[in-house]
Amino acid sequence: MTEKLRIIEALGEGRLMLPGLVNLALAANDRAKYRFTLLQTAQARADDPDGRFPDLRSEREACGISDADLDTVVAESRRSGSSRYAIPQSGRIASEIAVDLETMLAPVKEADPEAAAGFTTRLEALRPSLAPPAEDRPTRSWIGRITAADRDGNDTPHLLVMDLHKELNRLQAAIATETLDGAQAYGLSDGDRPLVRAFMRGVNRTAPLKFDHPGLSTTATRAGERLVIQNDIGTTDAHVIVVHVEGNAATVTYTDVHLQRLLFLQQLLERYPVKWDDTVSRTDRSMDEGIYHLAVGRFEARDPAQMEDYLAFLGSRLVFLIDWNRARKRLQAFARRSLALRLLRRAADADQGHMAFLRAGGEYLIYDALTIAAEGQLRPGERLDAALGQAATEAFLSYVLRVCSEGLLAGRSEALVRDEVRAELARHFRSREERLLDVASEHAAIIFELAAAVRDALNAARLEERPRLDAIVARAKSWESQADEFLNQARAQAMRSPGAAFFLELLVDADDVADDLEEAVFHLSLTGASARQLPEPVLDAMGQLGGLALAGAQEMVKVLEAVRYIGRGAPREHTVDFLEAVHRVMGVERSTDDAQRAVERALMAYEVDSRVLYAVAEAARNIENATDGMMHACLRLRDRYLTRANA
Repeated sequence: MTEKLRIIEALGEGRLMLPGLVNLALAANDRAKYRFTLLQTAQARADDPDGRFPDLRSEREACGISDADLDTVVAESRRSGSSRYAIPQSGRIASEIAVDLETMLAPVKEADPEAAAGFTTRLEALRPSLAPPAEDRPTRSWIGRITAADRDGNDTPHLLVMDLHKELNRLQAAIATETLDGAQAYGLSDGDRPLVRAFMRGVNRTAPLKFDHPGLSTTATRAGERLVIQNDIGTTDAHVIVVHVEGNAATVTYTDVHLQRLLFLQQLLERYPVKWDDTVSRTDRSMDEGIYHLAVGRFEARDPAQMEDYLAFLGSRLVFLIDWNRARKRLQAFARRSLALRLLRRAADADQGHMAFLRAGGEYLIYDALTIAAEGQLRPGERLDAALGQAATEAFLSYVLRVCSEGLLAGRSEALVRDEVRAELARHFRSREERLLDVASEHAAIIFELAAAVRDALNAARLEERPRLDAIVARAKSWESQADEFLNQARAQAMRSPGAAFFLELLVDADDVADDLEEAVFHLSLTGASARQLPEPVLDAMGQLGGLALAGAQEMVKVLEAVRYIGRGAPREHTVDFLEAVHRVMGVERSTDDAQRAVERALMAYEVDSRVLYAVAEAARNIENATDGMMHACLRLRDRYLTRANA
């Protein structure tokens, strides 16, 4: 809060912060009185080493001092000669009393310079008495000059604290003249009140979106010809907004340590023609960031009604600045920076905001959902937008911001909100996976057509139907090209979404199957008129081999259809159907090994033209490779989905 006061002072609006200055001064009064007590108790402990004395810890905590080292001061104090003491940190304590006095004097200077002049003179006269003693070894008289409260003697810092406290109580009563819809106001004219109420109407409308986060305290006063409204927004250093209203013009002066948030506010006010001056940066080494940014925007209203509308809208936007930078960083863990900014803007425009998202767990809310919904589909270090794609990620994160806001405002439990987020993310992963499964299923359908083409090519070659065989070859080549297109689709998906890598690997395996089957059709076409000369055992063995390829392709199609219906909560029979189809493909592969050897034995048992022997042997090898590829593709699916179902 002291940083905010320095900012207001830099803006030339110290009077506006008078209530805040009074509050700070009253807190300083409590601290100063604790320090007087600490010095007096330390002196008493040194004078009576065997006595029992409190460490004043409770008093320290009650006045808001966090430094626990002060709790050892009393116990470690001792005499150092006849009139001198060794009191640890006594010099520091004296210096901090001087700071407390300056803090107490600040609101008096702002409210009543004449009354403050007397207090200022007293403080300057007392500064020598607060000079730190050498090596923290004060004299008895030094302690007395600080802590004495006898009005018959000389003035002391303790007496000045007491007198300033009385003045602060009077000042506090004087400035608390009225409260307008939550705004602490004083010195207003009749024409100011509707404007202050309009501003507070906006603040109060969206204030529930900050939940229990501190902030949005508003003060209003009249300074000469201008109404001045100030809002503390949140607790961030140098985060202040001051509004001056004079006639039909309203000037917003806004400071922030985060330049991006300053730009965000300017974007939120775009519906009004606010003219912004160039943003300037100022240095204050007492700030955590060491620098803050300042922007001034001027709006001219056409009539009083539009001015009230503008002030109400301005007030309603302030809640969306609280913890804005923290929300942006949390969202950037899952998406690009530009998307995070767009999401925050959209949530503010929809009066949803981001505070509910942070309250519900922020990034941990989404990480929790990912452990369940992604089920291993996200690689270590992979960002959500890389897995789902930009559009799906944007839709999901927008949903998260909305459901958190609506849910928590409606009183729904955080556990229920978490479940809704999990379900939505699971839906997005299922949708993406279903699209990829569609591609894999279409590819498997082509494999089935190619297996049927192998069977048809065998029959056409056996019957020496050359035109039909040529047509089958051309058709198989076309299907193989279509299979390549599906593989290219999977590659494109994997480039946009690395989480699609599994399906790319699956399609690579399956495309090898398509290539082998097309090669088998081609090799069968090379037999030409000589195919009729093949012995019946060779033709029968080839027919069995082709039938197995067709059966394997049919089961592969079933595997890809059944896999859609397995997972947590799915009926057991769906998983059984899936596993049975996988095992039938495995059985086909084993039978194909035997069938290929039967072809080879038949070829060696009879006199066969070497060219025909080559074509048939290659076709048999192609078919066996194809069924082997079918098995590997189905086992890849089994390992992935059965593991997830068991999980």
